[in-house]
Amino acid sequence: MTELRIEPYELPAAPLGEENPLPVFRGQQDDSSFSVTASVPPEDRQYLGWRTEFRVLPYRMQDGYSRNRQVRRFVSLVLENERLRAVVLPEVGGKLVSLTDKASGRELLHRNPVFQPANLALRNAWTSGGVEWNAGQTGHHYLTCSPVFAARVTGAGREPILRIYEWERIKGFTWQVDFHLPDDSPFLFAHVRLVNPHPYEIPIYWWTNIAVEETPDVRVLAPADTALHHAREGLTLMTLPTWENRDVTYAAKSPQASDCFFRIPGDTRRWITALDRDGRGLIHTSTDRLRGRKLFCWGMTTGGRRWQEFLGEPGRAYLEIQAGLARTQYESLPMPPETAWGWSEAFGLLEADPKRVHGPDWLAACQSVETALEVLLPRAAVERLDGAFSAASSRPRDELLCRGSGWGALERRRLETAGETPPWLTGPLVFDDASLTPDQQPWLHLLEQGVLPERDPEEGPGQFIIQEEWERLLKDALAAGRGDHWLSWCHLGVMKLERRDVEGAWNAFERSNRCLPNAWALRNLAIIEERAGYRDQASARMLEAWHTGPQRIHLGIECAQMLLDVKRYDDLNAFLRGLPEPCRASERMDLIAAKAALCQGRYQEAAHVFQREPSVTREGETTLTDLWFTYQEQRLAAETRCPIDDALRRRVRAEYPPPRLIDFRMTDEAF
Repeated sequence: MTELRIEPYELPAAPLGEENPLPVFRGQQDDSSFSVTASVPPEDRQYLGWRTEFRVLPYRMQDGYSRNRQVRRFVSLVLENERLRAVVLPEVGGKLVSLTDKASGRELLHRNPVFQPANLALRNAWTSGGVEWNAGQTGHHYLTCSPVFAARVTGAGREPILRIYEWERIKGFTWQVDFHLPDDSPFLFAHVRLVNPHPYEIPIYWWTNIAVEETPDVRVLAPADTALHHAREGLTLMTLPTWENRDVTYAAKSPQASDCFFRIPGDTRRWITALDRDGRGLIHTSTDRLRGRKLFCWGMTTGGRRWQEFLGEPGRAYLEIQAGLARTQYESLPMPPETAWGWSEAFGLLEADPKRVHGPDWLAACQSVETALEVLLPRAAVERLDGAFSAASSRPRDELLCRGSGWGALERRRLETAGETPPWLTGPLVFDDASLTPDQQPWLHLLEQGVLPERDPEEGPGQFIIQEEWERLLKDALAAGRGDHWLSWCHLGVMKLERRDVEGAWNAFERSNRCLPNAWALRNLAIIEERAGYRDQASARMLEAWHTGPQRIHLGIECAQMLLDVKRYDDLNAFLRGLPEPCRASERMDLIAAKAALCQGRYQEAAHVFQREPSVTREGETTLTDLWFTYQEQRLAAETRCPIDDALRRRVRAEYPPPRLIDFRMTDEAF
């Protein structure tokens, strides 16, 4: 009999720290561009790059974590039947952190033994392991390290259903995942439902990201004979399973980090699996709407292996098998107005003939999996279950198990005030007033009292909102003479700059600073100047922002970086000397100081940054190894009295490899 219960879940965990109070504005383009070879068919190009450029507002960056871990007790929601035990953590995006086959005791997922944020997500902080639900924008989603709503729902047969859900703030849609575990089922089912409540089309992105153990014998299979992947010349078409004389379906054979998007034919059942030498492992299958399948691996470079242990612990490598709405992760899909999309996914243990799974005949290997899956979970059965799960997705909740953010409740209050009651507010997803926190209170005050309350700049600007409806409310208040203070104008400027009204944003930030000089408005003016190419003026204004205050570490880092970028070394040195010690000792500030020292030939002052483990290195970033090579070049040049030329650079790269502690390079390309 299936049970749903709450249990504590303890892990050594690094604290997330405070959010970054500075807004990160999107760029000038909504679409991304990248190289595509002639081999990629036209049908795979239609939405490549469409609406995939980075954006994060109104969310704020989560970059205040460290690597100082202490045991933390999370709330876990356990869904269990006679054959499977599933564990979901609602406090970290609703991640499915564990799925155990009870008969064998086998953990089917990569279960990370620690909670260690690292800089890989849209908001920076991300943790590896388990199953992650990526909604909204290309990348690891905005709530991957934040709480989401969780509720108990009773199914038509009185069985428990676990539901997680949230309101996505950028595009304004709801998403939910209902977990079903029928009695005696060897599969856990997840029914996903997205709702576009607007009278206009929105770009939608969804990928289910599944981490499983990586060992040399694990092979990833999906029912496709071709795939798309990134080669040196760009996105290209390859014939499975080999590329450049290696079998890409074995992650342990990949020399560097790589993506492989399987091109499953339109009428073929969607599935992907990772099977060990005995032909056993997790399989994921779904209804047809979830079209894409992907293999990701970190590769066998020093940096790839370093990332593995950096995100977890040494000796615990993983790979990812993923499933998405589009064929690749380089695209969004247009979701029609006032539309709901739904599909069902299944996760379970599969056993197939190991000789065929690991044999030389790729099609035979895939067919062996297909046959085993059809016996274990027929395609027609999944289609029937999907109908029942779809009906259950509209059932009301019986018990709230965890609260997410208050932004859905705030949007509900705004719509109610406007006399609107769309279905997503009256249906299965409850965003109650109890979820409202001090983060939403200033905006609730604007809605109900017609004025945004003022606050001391020392408190910061608070949380941001970018919806046009809220911009109109704020503009109406200012036009009526209500809330004519620094904070109202600063928020109006943020709204305008995010929707690329640069002139309007400039005027609003200037007005904010005239009302009361403050670093928040001055910093945003500096961002506008920097983007316009006026880098000297931008750095001067950023210094003005710092001296005006409040002096926050995030502002200090941006100020120091701008001074470094324009090579104002004397001003930068003076700025660094004047910093309070906690600010000066921060990792990013220390790296900027090391860069400045190397730019001025003072290589000895940079040596210490290679002796400590970093916290906030970004995926793909090579700052530390670049500094290492520059340091060694200057050191050797000083000791041998030789010029720093190509010969010396080649020698450095050949004789002085970076310490493993700082080497996060995902390729082994030499100078």
